[in-house]
Amino acid sequence: MVNIEVLTTSNKSLGKIDISESSTVKDFKSKVANISKISVERQSLRQEARGKDINNDIKIDSLKLGSPAKIYVKDLGPQVGWSTVFLAEYAGPIAVYTLVGASNGILHSSLPPADPTLMSRLIYWAWILHYLKRILETIFVHRFSHGTMPIRNLFKNCSYYWGFAFYVAYHVNHPLWTEPPAVISYLGFAIWTVCELGNLSTHLLLRDLRPAGSTVRKIPYPNSNPLTGLFDLVSCPNYTYEVGSWLGYTLMSGCLPALIFTLAGFYQMSVWAMGKHRNYKKEFSDYPKQRKAIIPFVL
Repeated sequence: MVNIEVLTTSNKSLGKIDISESSTVKDFKSKVANISKISVERQSLRQEARGKDINNDIKIDSLKLGSPAKIYVKDLGPQVGWSTVFLAEYAGPIAVYTLVGASNGILHSSLPPADPTLMSRLIYWAWILHYLKRILETIFVHRFSHGTMPIRNLFKNCSYYWGFAFYVAYHVNHPLWTEPPAVISYLGFAIWTVCELGNLSTHLLLRDLRPAGSTVRKIPYPNSNPLTGLFDLVSCPNYTYEVGSWLGYTLMSGCLPALIFTLAGFYQMSVWAMGKHRNYKKEFSDYPKQRKAIIPFVL
């Protein structure tokens, strides 16, 4: 048994807890909840007040807490499930895009509606299918290492996705929208199709690396699916394919708001990819040295 003092990040003592050294951090969180009234989902446990969050699966004895043993707890605030956030932020763009398209005559009442073309229909369905794929992946494919996130992320993420959905849909459905040259549009559609399939292939491979209910981490390598071969070049091909998909959509639509959305997404995904790339190299000494984070040979 080990006796651990629990403190807030402002150095206020909440009490002491006796726990077996073979117990996990998640077990310890349950005991912290009893003395602090901070639910397990809201807790971030650290060995230092400004340190990193300790993984739930780590055993207490592996923390080497020293004497006297101390652990700091931070209240993360109200939480909401990851899947709930994802479903809300992905269902919204489908609804917003559809409503904007359906209300085209109201938004642009002074202009005659444009006749739909094959490419305008493909652009519409490319948008719908992208987010429908994300919803299905959230339900059936993704395995989250954390069950919840701060509830503020729900409003932040929905504002981002829903706002861009309106911005893009308004321009693409405008009566004065002009279809790009056919060679560019169909090139964009081909890029979109390949990248959507590549993104799905990557997510399926990553799912198979982590058994259900675990937080196991392994080095991902390509499998028999040729679209997973991008793992030989980058750590996060799912982000590479995601950016490629929106680049394809931009070419299909010839829409400046779609390009802005693509660039905003690329910036954020680059930040995430570089962070994951650093973590892979830190965690695995045999991590492939030729890999970049998101852009082969470059970034």
